[in-house]
Amino acid sequence: MKTTRPTMYGRAAISSAAVLAALAALLPAASPAAAPSKEEGVAAFETVRAVLQHPRCQNCHIPGDAPLQLDDGRPHTMGVVRGSDGKGAPGLPCATCHGVTNPPTSYGPHVPPGAPTWHLPPPERKMVFIGLSSGEVCRRLKDEKQNGGKNLDALFHHMAEDKLVLWGWSPGAGRAPVPVPHDELVAKLKQWIAAGAPCAP
Repeated sequence: MKTTRPTMYGRAAISSAAVLAALAALLPAASPAAAPSKEEGVAAFETVRAVLQHPRCQNCHIPGDAPLQLDDGRPHTMGVVRGSDGKGAPGLPCATCHGVTNPPTSYGPHVPPGAPTWHLPPPERKMVFIGLSSGEVCRRLKDEKQNGGKNLDALFHHMAEDKLVLWGWSPGAGRAPVPVPHDELVAKLKQWIAAGAPCAP
């Protein structure tokens, strides 16, 4: 009498899913990663503060109404002011000189740089970083009344993805980019938020 062996389609076949399930049952369950401590979060924010207080950022986050320019933070030439919406005065909007991209390097150093939606914060929420301690910058950054209604998730995406923010790492000829690599900023932001977004005293 002829006999047949079980095939992969027979009752003796074991599915790969069953094998994986059996192996998984033998392995210890992965424990969730512990959240960073408050101290680690405060330390992570120091990197964020260093970026926000670099000239590429703080030159537009100003206490007055005239933006600053260049690495030494000198007052903007030509009497440029913030305006009622942060986009310049009537008749002299920021877009008069600042396009949506940097001009070619062949134009030489210190020509007006460009990025999408070039502007300052509006006067009702200036988001000043100049001369503040780390704790003051941290509390101001989190304050939704001052930051345009952004919660921590929105703040993260703003600093990780906004094209005007990203300009700080590619500011055009004659300007020093933010020295902290952008991916390091993103990592420190994540660590700070995971720790509960703590602020130094």
